[in-house]
Amino acid sequence: MQRFIIEMGMGNDLHGQDYTKAAGRAIEDALRHSSIPMFGALGLSHDEMQVKVTVAVADPDAVDCAALAERLPRGRVEVRAVRGGLNVTNPDTGEVTVVAQAAVEAFLPKQG
Repeated sequence: MQRFIIEMGMGNDLHGQDYTKAAGRAIEDALRHSSIPMFGALGLSHDEMQVKVTVAVADPDAVDCAALAERLPRGRVEVRAVRGGLNVTNPDTGEVTVVAQAAVEAFLPKQG
């Protein structure tokens, strides 16, 4: 497989401390930055595409990777969560804002 696109995104959950929500928003942010017209232009099926998503959050175990994978519209999708991102605590209230980063990579078989 050969990677032909990588997009990055950032998302957050301001009040709920929901890592899956923040990661989902990061993925959506990355997807909004891309459009891939080559499938129609070259007659390729989206089923040939493998999509690998890496989300980085402070608590990777709190991310529902299967739920995130279901939200991606095309390709064979794999989502994994790793340690990263950022938690920001409001010093006045103690409320935590969760910040997530996402990298969405798309791969196709080598074209010849």
